[in-house]
Parts: sequence; C-alpha cells; structure tokens
Amino acid sequence: MKLLIHTQYFPPEVGAPQNRLFELALRLKKLGVEVTVLTAMPNYPAMEIHPEYKGKKYVFEEIEGLKVHRSSIYVTTSKSLVKRLLNYFSFVWTSYWVGRSKLEREYDFLLCESPPLFLGISAFLLSKAKKAKFIFNVSDLWPESAEKLGLVTNKFFLRMAQYLEEFLYKKAQLISGQTQGIVKNIKQRFPEKDLYWLPNGVDLSYYDPDKVTSKWREENGFNQSDKLFLYAGIIGHAQGLEVILKAAKTLSSRSECKFILLGSGPCKKELQELKSKWQLDNVIFKDVVSKKEMPFIVKAADVALIPLRKLDLFKGAIPSKVFENLAMRTPIVLGVEGEAKDLFIKEGNAGVFYEPENATEMAEAIEKLLNTDGLIEELGENGRRYVHDNFNRDALTMAFYQKLKSIA
Repeated sequence: MKLLIHTQYFPPEVGAPQNRLFELALRLKKLGVEVTVLTAMPNYPAMEIHPEYKGKKYVFEEIEGLKVHRSSIYVTTSKSLVKRLLNYFSFVWTSYWVGRSKLEREYDFLLCESPPLFLGISAFLLSKAKKAKFIFNVSDLWPESAEKLGLVTNKFFLRMAQYLEEFLYKKAQLISGQTQGIVKNIKQRFPEKDLYWLPNGVDLSYYDPDKVTSKWREENGFNQSDKLFLYAGIIGHAQGLEVILKAAKTLSSRSECKFILLGSGPCKKELQELKSKWQLDNVIFKDVVSKKEMPFIVKAADVALIPLRKLDLFKGAIPSKVFENLAMRTPIVLGVEGEAKDLFIKEGNAGVFYEPENATEMAEAIEKLLNTDGLIEELGENGRRYVHDNFNRDALTMAFYQKLKSIA
C-alpha cells in the first residue's frame, strides 16, 4: 500500500498538525505502508523559513525512514488577507508541480490535511494524476471557523471558499475528521459520503511520567512549593488567552501560583504588554521549545490550562495538548464546551471545567484544585488511565489502517 500525505505543516516544525501527521505516518510505515510526504519548507509558527532551507525551491530528505519532498512557500508575518492568501496559494502552486515532477507515478491513497482548505486544490489534481484515492482530512471546519473568528470578513471570498469546501467533500473517496463534532457536521451536510473519525492521540511510551525525570522547574527558577499552571501552544486569536492573565490578576495574592505561557503566535506581544500594564509578576512567558523537551516541561507542571474562545464552532474542538498533558498525569483546567468537556471532564474525570473566557470561573476552578487535598493527583491518575484506554496512537493507527484496507 502506498500513501502520499499532502500537508503544509510537518516537522521539524512544532505544532499540533505536525506532530499528529508525523506520528500517524511513522506508525503506518511500521504496518508496512509505503509513506511519502509532500510538504512546505519549514517556517511555522514564526513564519520564517528555517535557516537550512532558505533560498531553496525543492528539498528531498528522509526523516526516520519517511520520504519527505519539500517545495517553496511564500511566508509573511502580515495579518492582511492578501498576504495570507499568498502564503496558502504559493504552496498550492509549488507543491502541485513538485508532486508532478518529483514524486512517483502512482499511489493508492492521497491524504490531504485541511486547513488550509486551498491545499485541497492541488491535492485533488495530484490524486487524479497519481491515480490515488482522495482522502480529505479535516482538522478544522474552514471557512466557517475563519468567519466566526473574524479573521475573514469578505463575503465574496467566504462564498468562494464554501464552494471549494463543498467541491472537495464531494470529490473525496473518504473524509476523515479530527473530532466527532467535525464528522457530525459534515455528515449532516453530505449524508452520502463515507466519514471516518480519526482523532488525535498520544504516544504513551514517549509521554510516560514514570520514565521522565525533570529538572526544568529548578533550572527555570521555580521552587518546589510553587504550583505551576502551564499553557503550552499557539498564542493566537482562537485561544483567548487574556482569560489566563485575568485569572492570574485575581489570584495575585496566592504567591505559590505561577502561570506559564509557553509558545509563540500573533497575540503574544499584546499579552506581554497586558502583563506589564497589570504588573503580573505571577505570569511568565517562555519561547517555543522542541518536541523532545515537552515531556520534561509537562512533568514539571502541576496543572495544564486549556482555553478556547467562547464560540459555537469550538464546541466540537479537542485541543491536542490535552492528550500529552493527561498522559503525563497532569490534570487540566478546561475552558472548552462540548465534546472536550464531555470526554475529559464528565467521562474521564481528568480535570475541572470553567466557562470559556470566564476569568472568574477559571480562578475559582484553580482555587478548588489548590484547596482540595489530593485532588490534583487524583485527577492526574484519572487522565493517564483515560487516554491509555481511549486515545493510544498505536490503536488509533491500526484502526485507520484497517479502514484504508477496506476501501483500497
């Protein structure tokens, strides 16, 4: 079986789609699938081409036995719609031509990662050229999410994007969705299509708290008596991270509470300015780290913060950072309605919930963890057990492999 994964995001970049696709590809390879990846020059999230790839139009490399073809991409830190579209469509164009000229002649499947939605254009054309069954993997409902977040307001553009979305769904042999909410949404609109839930998961052998000894706390100046509340991920619009700073302000009298925001993104500067304005000594910003460092940081933290903005489109969202934290027995303070709350709070009992963007409720949830003896440890144990039983990457990959065999 030969599979081509077409994605704008892939390691050595760090991020949720990068890790998810990389782990899926490695496991499929172990099952005997010949996996090839067609991706962009690494640039995310800083939107700067990594030094070793600068100025190159095409690169071929192998990463842990995976064949990886890279094409050029236009990158910019500008928030303008035109510049963002140039970013997306530059890779649509270059990846299509690299796919036609550098890749093998035929594949059994082509799996396209969306968003960006526009990548589906080149993916669909390549699936025809390579005689491959077209799989459209949806990790975010686009353009719906862009519209509701206010990132795109041009009605004509949104209408064109909706036409493209519908076209790609109709042409796909299989549509896979990262959450049950995404699968349900698409199934309601396209009941005749073959839908498959392909959730994120976790490598339980990599994120194993019993095998990780961390000195990160001491190396970064924290005391053993400190309670570390960690947010690690993109510092962007969707997360609504102002809620953490507001809660930190409310809890400023609790000297043991330290709030760590680890990552980068378009909202980091304004949050740092807000920290200075409110003189929040209990808020600490840290830069992006590599994947290999994350188990040590999560092990050092007491609790993970998982916020999203209060929007209907996020009721089906499951932030990927949930899985790694729970695998490390780090309980969560979750500000996400819907599917994530049902799975990890109601069913898994792996954390405490607060209403999204409600800083008062977040502070109260944190107070509950601080004031209830043994609660942090109990919720952490529950979380490790729950992801072990339900979100083990090995089991998820095997199930997807069987799905591919059934439609081969």
